[in-house]
Amino acid sequence: MGPRVAWFAREPEYHRGMPRVEANGLEFEYETFGDPAAPPLLLIMGLGAQMISWDDEFCHLLAGRGFHVVRFDNRDVGLSTKLDHLGTPDLSAVAAGTEPPPYRLEDLADDAAGILDALGIGAAHVVGASMGGFVAQALAIRHPARVLSLTSIMSAPGGMRDNTPATPEAMEALLKPPPTDREGLIEHGVWVSSRISGPAHFDPEEARRKRTRAIDRSVSTAGTARQLAAIAAAPSRVDQLRALSVPALIVHGEVDPLVPVENGRRTAEAIPGARLLVLPTMGHDMPRPCWPAIVDAIAETARPVDTPAVA
Repeated sequence: MGPRVAWFAREPEYHRGMPRVEANGLEFEYETFGDPAAPPLLLIMGLGAQMISWDDEFCHLLAGRGFHVVRFDNRDVGLSTKLDHLGTPDLSAVAAGTEPPPYRLEDLADDAAGILDALGIGAAHVVGASMGGFVAQALAIRHPARVLSLTSIMSAPGGMRDNTPATPEAMEALLKPPPTDREGLIEHGVWVSSRISGPAHFDPEEARRKRTRAIDRSVSTAGTARQLAAIAAAPSRVDQLRALSVPALIVHGEVDPLVPVENGRRTAEAIPGARLLVLPTMGHDMPRPCWPAIVDAIAETARPVDTPAVA
């Protein structure tokens, strides 16, 4: 085995021993913050992003507002099960409808429900970012009794279809094939962040630090492609969102080039009674200065909801 393959295959020593659960025949790495007796709050991250993309400090802020916070690696990313036997999809064929995706967003939603089952949680406040917002919406649609409140951040109501598209520059950043070496992957991630983040908050050194941590923890470009295929195959959820009866918060950045703010407005219009929080300087990122407003809004959305007993 050559050194490059060996690098991709290794699992960092300091990440071994983290808790894992089984759901839908897969294993999921997860981590919790706060009092286990507090109302549960499940964080679902986006395309190709690991659970550590929910910054530790952000998770502690939520825990400080009285939640038992659970974050996890989706299938095909981080230290959860990789589905490499499904191969790498032809994204053009999937988007055209001539090839099925390896799996669908609904499968990721069922993963989330399975994780709640495995943790003995009957229902949780659910917060999803980007693709995680798609999954959170699908979870509320497919498993409404499991969702106490729904927060969809920088997301949309219909995957890559039936929505306001990304800018050409953001789409280039999304689809440009990454390098295969460690340093190249790190720099590619910083470049992508520079294209989709709000310019008022982008810090290249902070982006490099986060990307380095993620790459050294785990990387799966094929897994990201399979998740992207699930997004590309997703139909509009607008009609299903209109039938929801759950407290809902939609958070979006005014200057988001990847999932433009019109998608957040459309999501909020679809869900009865949803609150829309538009942050003027936020792009397709969650910069630290925006955390207090986001955490406050999540807590306010969750406050009126009585939490049922664990399963």
